[in-house]
Amino acid sequence: MKHPSLYQINTRILLQERGAKIGRAATLDDITDDFLDDFVAKGFEWVWFLGVWQTGQRGREISRTRPELLAACRESLPDLRVEDICGSPFAITSYNVHKDFGGNPALARLRERLAKRGLRLLLDFVPNHVALDHPWVESHPEFFIRGTEEQLNREPQNYVRLSTSRGETIFAHGRDPYFSGWPDTLQLNYRHPSARQAMIGELERIAGQCDGVRCDMAMLEQPDVFLRTWGDRAIPADGTPPIDQPFWPEAIRQLHQKHLGFVFIAEVYWNLEWQLQQAGFDFTYDKRLYDRLHAGVARPVREHLMAQPDFQNHSTRFLENHDEPRAAAKFGPMHRAAAVITFFVPGMRFFHEGQLEGRKVHVSMHVGRRPFEPVDSHLQAFYKRLLECLQRPEVHGGDWHLWDCRPAWTGNGTWDQFIVFSWEQDDRRLIAAVNYGPTQGQCYVTLGLVGIKGKQFLLVDLLGEARYDRDGDGLAGSGLYLDLPAWGFNLFEMREQTPGKRPITQQTRLEALV
Repeated sequence: MKHPSLYQINTRILLQERGAKIGRAATLDDITDDFLDDFVAKGFEWVWFLGVWQTGQRGREISRTRPELLAACRESLPDLRVEDICGSPFAITSYNVHKDFGGNPALARLRERLAKRGLRLLLDFVPNHVALDHPWVESHPEFFIRGTEEQLNREPQNYVRLSTSRGETIFAHGRDPYFSGWPDTLQLNYRHPSARQAMIGELERIAGQCDGVRCDMAMLEQPDVFLRTWGDRAIPADGTPPIDQPFWPEAIRQLHQKHLGFVFIAEVYWNLEWQLQQAGFDFTYDKRLYDRLHAGVARPVREHLMAQPDFQNHSTRFLENHDEPRAAAKFGPMHRAAAVITFFVPGMRFFHEGQLEGRKVHVSMHVGRRPFEPVDSHLQAFYKRLLECLQRPEVHGGDWHLWDCRPAWTGNGTWDQFIVFSWEQDDRRLIAAVNYGPTQGQCYVTLGLVGIKGKQFLLVDLLGEARYDRDGDGLAGSGLYLDLPAWGFNLFEMREQTPGKRPITQQTRLEALV
């Protein structure tokens, strides 16, 4: 589907909660059919099971002993127990399904159950680093960035000394250039040809088990970023001539030779989204839209949505994920308006588990349990209607257009708070209007939709109770008048009416009384 919907699941927490219900440790086989059927009913095409891969003892030990990681665990889980701390799912020892989850056979059975329902399976690929106890530490130490005694002494947060069968060796922790290293990981050297090919081999292993991958911090493998981070430290320790060609185009090309249609999603920041789309990624995270929405100013959001369709169609839109605070906690009164914008523009629509119920606690990736939170029934009802609207064919196969707004009267600057866009497919038309501002606002917007002149329409708000009758000449001429409260929104379905029969609406009832 052109603009698919994705639902992300924390696999560890899902199985912990399932195990609590059935009275024993749960595996992927214990995920119920009703649970999977619910994704279909909600209109999702993709399900991302985060954290299915095998992790090791070293990562778990670090999560249980590092003060800063323990503090994050306690913040999200006040009644934290040692057994709740399972280590980061991104400190991977093997791209085999975790033995506690039932291993590869259980995932294969889950994938088959998903496929029968028309659902596609997304899994993680962590290209930048591996766990401290990954087998390559022994078998292929040349795959990693090395360090010196001086670097270890000067930057103990970025290097670690490990004992191997070949003696003690200093390795670099995986990191990005703006933060200290992740202490439970080792940095792979993408200037080493064999290391790159080995990671393509890992991708091929994953591709045999799912339909797509979400690539963690995918911009870190770009040659300019990698060199800026590591410089001369990335010269292969075994004397192999370094290579500085982009990794992703070659990796994606090789994967598609064997797995046509396999989907790549990039977690990417620093304005490198377009670069990775050009490298072959099907979708890239749109953190810029997220940040601009959180800032609460409409104009930068509008300007971002003026990007070319090729960029828009390949953007992954979200209000929260496992790395970001919960939307219900972060966005406050802007939440619903931000959701209408986020999920009704082109691209992949990305929802995080718990978002639909209004969860507010951001759970650390190092724990396998979360606290109880009551469901926000009002927010749940809003998302139910939103997801129903997202199943409409025009928001997948139709044409999207951003419209210009103008002042409702001279001196009224609140028009600049509005964001208005439409979806159109054949005779199906949907108009989203959002006052993305902190005050009541008014504007006019002329709708240049095809074929509306000379016709009558009933505008029905699919996310509210408003119903208005309007003529197409007015909509295409002087325009649609909008008056919305702070952070208010409409999602109008334009229903064409029979000529000569004016529909009965709240407005016409009031006119009759007068």
